[in-house]
Amino acid sequence: MANNSINVNAGALVALQNLNATNRSLAVTQNRVSTGLAVATAKDNGAIFAIATNQRAELGALNSVRQSLQRGQSIVDVALAAGDTVVSALTEMKALAVAIEAGGSTATTDALQADYDALQDEIDAALAGANFDGVNLWTDGAVNSVITDTGGTTYDIGFAAAVDPTPATATAAAVQTTIESFTASLATIGTQSKSLERQTTFNSKMQDAVEAGIGNLVDADLAKESARLTALQTKQQLGVQALSIANSSSQILLGLFQG
Repeated sequence: MANNSINVNAGALVALQNLNATNRSLAVTQNRVSTGLAVATAKDNGAIFAIATNQRAELGALNSVRQSLQRGQSIVDVALAAGDTVVSALTEMKALAVAIEAGGSTATTDALQADYDALQDEIDAALAGANFDGVNLWTDGAVNSVITDTGGTTYDIGFAAAVDPTPATATAAAVQTTIESFTASLATIGTQSKSLERQTTFNSKMQDAVEAGIGNLVDADLAKESARLTALQTKQQLGVQALSIANSSSQILLGLFQG
């Protein structure tokens, strides 16, 4: 092919190819800067996109587990709050039971008994009101909820059986027996509360780790991309100038025929 041809401008073709390549690279860099992602679609990197998508699904599952654990924690916390009220009432009832056993006038005994009965009513009301999202660990009997995440980790939230904190009689011995049995159940719920806290903390750490891992895979290094964007914009301008110079060669040939 002749170097000086009016039919084919080889220099312009090369300049155009280079400019098109620069424009494609510039488009990729601009997309990374605008989205913050080096891998936004499967076209960017199919393998990494697939891994990141799977991990996002895992993150969604962990979010569901976290919500379930938080619900369980709330159920347990409400039960513990009611339990504290019951223990306080039972402590007062024991003192009243001692006074009732000591005897006295009918009016005094009746007054003490009325106070004792009122405390029992408070206990019943506190336990009946210890509901969260329709669950009451004190009145529902056996309550159990098993949560399993996608990794196979199982979280068991449950309470074996309800306890009736009603002393058999208004005696110190009967009240003490009730206190002992009730506080044993309260201790079980307290242990469950600690377990849920640990599981929630572990789940939160897992979420953070997965989210950071996804970022390591797909996030763009914006400092590098910013520098690359500036370089490509400069290269684009030079490419436009080079194409303009190459296209001017036909005008140079035309000048050869002008006398």
